[in-house]
Amino acid sequence: MRKTAEHRDKTYKSANGIIKNGFVGGIIILTVSNLLVKVTGLLFKIPMNYIMGDTGMGYYNSAYSIYTLFYMLSTSGLPVAISVTVSEKRAQGKIGSAKKVFHLALAVFAAIGLLAFVLMFFASGKLALLISSELSAMSVSAAAPTILFVCVSGAYRGYFQGCGNMMPTAVSQLIEAMGKLLIGIACALYAIRMGAEIHVVAAYAVFGLTAGSFVGMLYLIITGFVRGDRDLVTEHEIDYTSDKTGSIFRRFLAISIPVTLSASVMSLTNTLDTAMIQRILILSGMTAEEATAAYGNYTSLAVPLFNLPPVLIYPIASIGVMLPAASFGGIKDSIVGAFEAAKEKITMSLRYALIIGLPCAMGLSALSDPILCLLYNDTSAHAAAMLLTLLAPSSLLVCILAITNSVLQGCGKEKMPVISMLVGGGVKLLSGMLLIKLYGISGAPMSTFLCYLTVTVMNLAFTVRYTKVHLTPGMLYKPLLSAVVCSLSAVLVNSILKPVLGSSPACVSSVLVAAVVYLTMLILLGEVSLTDIKNIIKSKSKIKEK
Repeated sequence: MRKTAEHRDKTYKSANGIIKNGFVGGIIILTVSNLLVKVTGLLFKIPMNYIMGDTGMGYYNSAYSIYTLFYMLSTSGLPVAISVTVSEKRAQGKIGSAKKVFHLALAVFAAIGLLAFVLMFFASGKLALLISSELSAMSVSAAAPTILFVCVSGAYRGYFQGCGNMMPTAVSQLIEAMGKLLIGIACALYAIRMGAEIHVVAAYAVFGLTAGSFVGMLYLIITGFVRGDRDLVTEHEIDYTSDKTGSIFRRFLAISIPVTLSASVMSLTNTLDTAMIQRILILSGMTAEEATAAYGNYTSLAVPLFNLPPVLIYPIASIGVMLPAASFGGIKDSIVGAFEAAKEKITMSLRYALIIGLPCAMGLSALSDPILCLLYNDTSAHAAAMLLTLLAPSSLLVCILAITNSVLQGCGKEKMPVISMLVGGGVKLLSGMLLIKLYGISGAPMSTFLCYLTVTVMNLAFTVRYTKVHLTPGMLYKPLLSAVVCSLSAVLVNSILKPVLGSSPACVSSVLVAAVVYLTMLILLGEVSLTDIKNIIKSKSKIKEK
């Protein structure tokens, strides 16, 4: 009994150390990385929009939706399974088992990636027909090898994140983004000079994605060889013995299958949504090219900005999935202290989601036209402004959704997000068919909002039930009030400065003023303290020292 208690105490200290030391630092690393990746993505789409136009971007994004589906089916669940399992084994001091987790995962990933690559490449024509974009077939083929590369990368990223080391993931993501930007633009320009048709130019642009993923994979492989097992060291006694392969594999399946299903349901829904949007637009009187252009305008201008706020939350979610796993350390809720520490971080994560998501969603909605005109040509921007206004509120829901998904997965309730996503996917398809028919392309962001609202409400209910976290009205009203004042100040400053400075300087100025107003409001209302700011600065200093 005494030995068991000592083991539990050691496990608690290790788990709590993982949470305490890795939470803020890991969040900062991944946040900065994800922001740079998204900015790079915007830098890619701005010139590509000028090079290929809405039609070319329509072909590109149609192929990308197919790639995303295969990506989700191939990789979504296993990196999470690796992170959770490695985190558990480290918390227990089982280094041998942690190493076996990685080697098993790498073999499984490589096999899945190879299979997905073959299927996507040879079925590219049929897949393009599925989304009513036959000319996207070449772009689908160009994206196919990427699946193999990201599968291998996923194994390494899951391993490093389970060890609490977020830097390799961050750097590899940046490498992929830069490859997509530089190589993609270079290839598209080359195709234009060669006089290629627009769907061929789109395929050349997709090659940047493939090349960037390959280089990112090489970096992770090299980093794995260089670092060896250094990230596996824990704070208590180390056990190099290994659990049986069968038990590890069963644990993999128990985590990865529900996570994959959860992610794949939404990805499949989005792919069907792509086909539905273009098909309904064609039935309403548009030509195939006009429908592709409308879809391209929506997905290339409105959707990237909609995806920007959740980027700030995904790092928190990536760390959050390990909190319950590290806390329990495979010993269930007998470790009360660790469980309470995890609950505290879960509540903090949801609080951050609201603090970040609310002003971003309201700001994007209020300043949709000037922000889009700042980035893109006026004709395309004006057409997409209303779409972004309608879509922006959904970004807040995605922020909350990312946290709750990760928490439920880390708590061993992987099936709950699957249920939520299935219901949400059904809501999106049914509402989309009605709303797109009634309102044209504007119906797409409306159905997206209804989908994510459904999923978020269900996930929050599951999270409260299974983690016993307490959600108070104070978590919402302070950031909400601050976000309202922030958005109003942005609109006011923009309207005053636009006649004097012009559209672009006024937009930038209004965003900066709004950010200062928002932070000031949070401090005045007591939602953010100077201590919070000091802790963030300290975490940044520690990262620099490392």
